[in-house]
Amino acid sequence: MARTGATRLFTLLATVVRVVAAVIGGLILVHAAFVFFEANPENALVELTASIRDSFGWFTKDLFQPDDPKIGETINDALAALIWVVAGNLISKLIVRLAPTSSANA
Repeated sequence: MARTGATRLFTLLATVVRVVAAVIGGLILVHAAFVFFEANPENALVELTASIRDSFGWFTKDLFQPDDPKIGETINDALAALIWVVAGNLISKLIVRLAPTSSANA
């Protein structure tokens, strides 16, 4: 069955949404690992992931505040990454469902 151009466009958009959300979630998760293992905060890669986390993971900043701030930040980062991946997948599936279907006669 041939797919229409609109269906291909929706599928491509869904893929882009899923990949972008996964990359953002992955970078936030890398920041969580950097925090947990006490990476050098002056390192360029650590600064980049911290910037990504601050820009895209702000909604879980200081959500959990256990006695150890390192554990708290790691948990908050991991939660933000999980939310990005799950939301990206859900939005991607919604986009695919909204794609027009071809009505080919058999």
